[in-house]
Amino acid sequence: MRPRLPVLMIVACFILFAFAHTDVEAKDDGAIVDGAGFTLYDVESIQGSDESKIEKDPVCDRSKQPKIVKVEPDEAKPGQKITIKGEHFGTKECFHGVAFSAAGQATVDYTFVNETTIQATVPDVRPGMSFIDIIAGGGNARSKAFLIQAK
Repeated sequence: MRPRLPVLMIVACFILFAFAHTDVEAKDDGAIVDGAGFTLYDVESIQGSDESKIEKDPVCDRSKQPKIVKVEPDEAKPGQKITIKGEHFGTKECFHGVAFSAAGQATVDYTFVNETTIQATVPDVRPGMSFIDIIAGGGNARSKAFLIQAK
């Protein structure tokens, strides 16, 4: 006679659940179950959301990939301002920055004008060719080669 596996599994599960228990400690502000989420670290719940924060939070359209159409002028010296024109740069809150490939991790000063225009200052780097990258809510875009002239 062979044992019936499903019956044994059901009996085993019943025994486990019958003897299992959860330590619940009652407090003034509700019950805390040890090991359940943030209660493990005695961190208070956010208890919902704040409507004023939600209204101020920008909604970035990630479905529209930005595109650089042109850079004016197409060559400049360090310290000079250039204008980057294109499409889908997003809103000021969703725009993240401008970078020059020749500048590495250097921070580039820029001004967000509108969804299609950014003004940037050419960083102090060696003369030569560089790409200009913009980082927006919908992704990154790279310009054609840009010439950085000697000071």
